[in-house]
Amino acid sequence: MSTFHALRVASVDRLTDDSVALTIAVPPELRSLYGYAPGQHIALRRHRGEGADGSAGADSGSAAYTGSEVRRTYSLCAPSSDAPETLRVGIRGIEGGDFSTYAVKELAPGDTVDVLPPAGRFVLEPRPGHFAAVVGGSGITPVLSIAATLLAREPESRFCLIRSDRSTASTMFLEEVADLKDRFPHRFQLVTVLSREEQQSGLPSGRLDTERLRQLLPALLPVEEIAGWYLCGPLGLVEGASRAMRELGVPRGRIHQEIFHVTDAPAAPAGEAARAPGAGADGAAAARAAAVTATLDGRSGSWPMNEGESVLETVLRHRADAPFACKGGVCGTCRVRLVSGDVHMERNYALEEDELEAGYVLACQSRPLTSAVEVDFDG
Repeated sequence: MSTFHALRVASVDRLTDDSVALTIAVPPELRSLYGYAPGQHIALRRHRGEGADGSAGADSGSAAYTGSEVRRTYSLCAPSSDAPETLRVGIRGIEGGDFSTYAVKELAPGDTVDVLPPAGRFVLEPRPGHFAAVVGGSGITPVLSIAATLLAREPESRFCLIRSDRSTASTMFLEEVADLKDRFPHRFQLVTVLSREEQQSGLPSGRLDTERLRQLLPALLPVEEIAGWYLCGPLGLVEGASRAMRELGVPRGRIHQEIFHVTDAPAAPAGEAARAPGAGADGAAAARAAAVTATLDGRSGSWPMNEGESVLETVLRHRADAPFACKGGVCGTCRVRLVSGDVHMERNYALEEDELEAGYVLACQSRPLTSAVEVDFDG
């Protein structure tokens, strides 16, 4: 089971007025543990009330800080490595965001931050072919790693990046994307759309909605020849791009997506009840007296659930080492295999159809519909 390690911040580079690139040093003895594939993310953790040096604040009252912790996942933006000397992520400040505000305004070189080893399935291992991405805002972060790794390691590959931002001033990683265009002029295609600023050349300003993408994509690319589409950014952009591609006949297996910023979004219809054979019908009554059995890091335990709890919340009361990050159904860190019983997922922005069909659910979003539920974090 992956555990957090306290790592030193090497640099904090300002990208825009509200975003930074955070570079974290990895000591030699941990580098193999922090190897990552292009497109993966890491979870960062701090405790509310910590000072910038990572120590508990003056009002903590004891050496062992008892305040609540904050975890967030951030995508790695550098080319992938099996033994990285550093980890680099892009962080955009969100109004009211506990960790993003801390990272953008307070973190400084020399500070420490708790870091989980990389995870995530929004990846593209380098291989020949023509690939494309539609990204919005900070959604550029994992796609930058994907494109840079692919183009550098696979000479028989091409990549088209279609990115949407509010304005030039708000665009993250401008220099890094320009560098890709300079290094791979014949294999890297860049299309930029600004929603709140007119450009001197290129596409007119405006949002990339379903209708616009349905018309734009065939004019830019041989849609039927694209081996993989990578969609990343706000919920509306990703859902709109996905609809456009389905209307254009793109096979579902070629579309990969990762959602950013869904805090206020309604429950996702993709997260419908995940059922196992023999599931009971009286879900409401069963949920009031449910118990969960969980296998985690080779050890199993069974515990009664409090009314209204998710599977993850119950497990965390007894096993503090249970993996999680966003608790919003986005990152997939808490993915478990449903061994038996019946649960309902309120949101699912992380699991693909084949994972759902194989019996995987998100523990943070799963609530029982039967009196007994068994999950496997190791499965």
